Amino acid sequence: MKKTWWNSGQPWIWLNAGALSLALIAVAGLLILIAVRGLSHFWPAQVLEVQYHHNQQNLTLIGEIVDEEHIFASQSGELISRYLFKIGNRELDGYDFKWLDQDDIIDQAAIPELMVLERMEWGNFYGNMVNIKENNTVIAESDWSILQERLERVEQLRQQIRKIEKHDIGSINYQLERLRLKERKLALAGKSDAQIEEQRKILQTEFQQFQLQLKDLRQAIQRDSLSARVMDGQIVNIPLVTIVKAYQPNAMNIGEKLVLYFQNMWAFMSGEPREANTEGGIFPAIFGTVLMVMLMSLFVTPFGIVAALYLREYARQGLLVRLIRIAVNNLAGVPSIVYGVFGLGFFVYFLGGNLDALFFPEALPAPTFGTPGILWSSLVLALLTLPVVIVATEEGLARIPRSLREGSLALGATKAETLWRIVLPMASPALMTGMILAVARAAGEVAPLMLVGVVKLAPSLPLDGNFPFLHLDRKFMHLGFHIYDVGFQSPNVEAARPLVYATALLLVLVIVLLNLTAITWRNRLREKYKALES
Repeated sequence: MKKTWWNSGQPWIWLNAGALSLALIAVAGLLILIAVRGLSHFWPAQVLEVQYHHNQQNLTLIGEIVDEEHIFASQSGELISRYLFKIGNRELDGYDFKWLDQDDIIDQAAIPELMVLERMEWGNFYGNMVNIKENNTVIAESDWSILQERLERVEQLRQQIRKIEKHDIGSINYQLERLRLKERKLALAGKSDAQIEEQRKILQTEFQQFQLQLKDLRQAIQRDSLSARVMDGQIVNIPLVTIVKAYQPNAMNIGEKLVLYFQNMWAFMSGEPREANTEGGIFPAIFGTVLMVMLMSLFVTPFGIVAALYLREYARQGLLVRLIRIAVNNLAGVPSIVYGVFGLGFFVYFLGGNLDALFFPEALPAPTFGTPGILWSSLVLALLTLPVVIVATEEGLARIPRSLREGSLALGATKAETLWRIVLPMASPALMTGMILAVARAAGEVAPLMLVGVVKLAPSLPLDGNFPFLHLDRKFMHLGFHIYDVGFQSPNVEAARPLVYATALLLVLVIVLLNLTAITWRNRLREKYKALES
């Protein structure tokens, strides 16, 4: 009986089920860890005023607990806790994190008046508000409502400045550069155009007007400041222009904290990075990742379909075709960095350099396409995922009943019409499966992108309001590279750690959303052609 049960294959079924269950549990545990560590970063934590003993002195510390660990005390040998406090105020002390042993803490209190200032640079500020100044004249003493009103005014001025700098002046600079290149191109051809100088003067006049507006706005935004008392009793003056957000977490109820929590999450997803990517948001990285994956899909789909159609429908099956299939399967196992080196040598230096010489000689020696950019990154990832798409499409073509092809040909359709109207639509679910696998791999790749287009910080998005709107020659930011940069290249490891988890969680969500979109299309196509397959 035991031998019969073993020969029935039931043990292998249970073994596979157990292995799958362990894999799912491990993935779920990893996602939960990433979510907890990443999402907790946005919660307005309690700020404590701590009295502690150090070097026979009683000192004061203001900050929030961000980590805890258990160690053995050096004197008693007992197991005690020690806490990592985020104390901010880096410009005053040179560091913004401090470990305290449980035995050194004398007293701690969550005073409602303690405030947190999220700043444009130097990280968070912790302390007590003393007064608010306008042009160095005190106008209020510790009035929280007036501080919020002044911060709203500063934010409105900041948005006006950002609009003028990025959109208005940015557009003028872009047009001036195009005029310069146009003038140089005419000069290389021995021609000239008097209208170029007139257009340049008009643009320069507009530029000067925007500069005057910026000067007035910058003077207005520097008007207000805040005086605050830090943990050692020192009074410091903080211009409101440097403050992004101010709140008192100890005085907030659960509802107010939830509102601030979702505001912090939205600011993280929609804002731009600051402080060497350890502060601010990651919207440019989200945008760059999604755009690169979409461009990669546009490139890999036609090549994958054509290659699979030739191998399955047109090529004479023999030794050569078998060798080609072996080569395609082996390409799927080539390390991704090899594709990056190939892309840098062929796409960037050879193809891009020749494109610059043929179509952009006026810009030389500054490269246009002869430098890493989002176009070359998308093409490299298209080559990287091409074997997956070819194999999946071939398998889909192989499942189409031969009778459908013969019926179509018998009714007078050509082979091309049969493939276009009958075979390819029915094989589209398999093609979508290949696209799902391609997107899942391409969205998480980092190594080849470091060579062919990804940068730490991109000043301009590849898509904007300037003609031709989609700038394929520009460098871009990527979520995967952002994780690498923040996690391994950050000058402030403790401050960057929660952002690594948050960005990793967001990268997983982006991949899941892209895959769910492809899966939805695949299921619709599968239902549409299910009757024909049967």
